[in-house]
Amino acid sequence: MIASLGLILLCQLAGEAIARGFALPLPSAVIGLLLLLLLLLARDWSELLARGPLRDGGLETTARGLLAHMSLLFVPAGVGVIQQYDLLAAHGVAIVAVLIGSVLVTLMVTVATFMLAVRLMARWRTPR
Repeated sequence: MIASLGLILLCQLAGEAIARGFALPLPSAVIGLLLLLLLLLARDWSELLARGPLRDGGLETTARGLLAHMSLLFVPAGVGVIQQYDLLAAHGVAIVAVLIGSVLVTLMVTVATFMLAVRLMARWRTPR
């Protein structure tokens, strides 16, 4: 488990170095996840990489453990929100309105995208 955690953190560190080194507008965590995904795909193609934490699902087991306790990771974010309580009190109604509006827009765009995808898939499946 320690080796798996080390591998995950190493991918995160590499993502941070790439994001800062190349001044990419992409979050370093996303780059780290992409690196981890590439590593897992390479492991499936090559037996040479199926060693250490990448062998026998060790990385997957560690990732499941992290996901099971992910709620602990939201504690610092919650503390940060509480530290900005005066800002929330001053603009709370506007923030709630923006949140509700953005959820509604997101739902409408998702439904439209889904309907478009269903129509395209139906068109491709019907023989001409």
